[in-house]
Amino acid sequence: MTAVDWAERALADVLHRVAVTRAEVGARFPLFADPDTGLWETTGRGSWTGGFWAGLQWLRARHTGDEADRAVASACTARLGDWVEADTATRGLILWYGTALAISDPSADELRNRAARACLAALDPELGLIPWGSVFGGPRLLARVDGLPGTVPLLASAGVEGATAATSHLHRHIDLCHVDGSVVPALRFDPDTGWQPCDDPPPGWSRGRPWLLLAVADALHQPTIMQWNHQRLAATGAELVTPPTGLPRWGVPPADEAQPDGPKDTSAAAITAVALLKLARVPGPRADEYASRALAILDHLVTAHLTGPTGARPAGMLLNGCYDAGRSVAVRHELIWGDFFLALGLAALTGLIDIRTV
Repeated sequence: MTAVDWAERALADVLHRVAVTRAEVGARFPLFADPDTGLWETTGRGSWTGGFWAGLQWLRARHTGDEADRAVASACTARLGDWVEADTATRGLILWYGTALAISDPSADELRNRAARACLAALDPELGLIPWGSVFGGPRLLARVDGLPGTVPLLASAGVEGATAATSHLHRHIDLCHVDGSVVPALRFDPDTGWQPCDDPPPGWSRGRPWLLLAVADALHQPTIMQWNHQRLAATGAELVTPPTGLPRWGVPPADEAQPDGPKDTSAAAITAVALLKLARVPGPRADEYASRALAILDHLVTAHLTGPTGARPAGMLLNGCYDAGRSVAVRHELIWGDFFLALGLAALTGLIDIRTV
């Protein structure tokens, strides 16, 4: 069986799962699902994950070509509109991934444009980045790696000013978060002492490295931005691709590197695979290696962690994702962003989408 064959079958299962989930959650947004029953924990406004649910709806619409699926995806995206003015750097996660896959939808295009302008306005010129924000509680003046993905291409779409802001936002995060090959996922700004590392998420957080890698890969596909230090970005990406000693090169990382025998996180592996697919489309000596590793990760996720069409559980569930290991919340569950990035990677393998544009 070729890579396209198994990827097409797996993608069909994941996108069928989207239809099943849609019938279950209605107008609410799914967060994570019980690994035994498949039932979803939901939220009314989508939280920071709402864009992934909308993105999955658009992937389904692209896959089926059904006008009814397109209409549902458009309506789901429209419900993200309240997040445009929210004080949070996760607008990139919400409003880029919720709109980037839209098909002939002027409303989604306008929402993305509004979000880009709002992100541009939120840039703190003294800090050189968009702060994490106050929406989810806690300190506002944080630099977090999950405030990067989606935000880079979103800002880059906002003209010359947006390009400058995207450059500043990403390079400042690299300065702060990428230290001696390791990733510090979150830092707090103190007027007296400057930037100080936070305990939450911890330094060994499974998604810290993948989120930063994804942002770097996105930046390398923004040709209109001349401010990038492409050599530095390529070198940073190469360092981030190499996991710390003792962590699995091809498989699923632990949710916390300090607990290698604890919960795993398939969502981190799925994010990494998408980042690698993007890096593989940048000309360079390691492009073939990146493509091969992405394929191996996706193959592993489908073979070892994706539920199939037989059995008591619904098909198309990417299991063994970890929502929050520190608080023991949903530590072996299906996660909506895990499903999204797995589907995005599979869609790239099958030719359904051009990974450089998402």
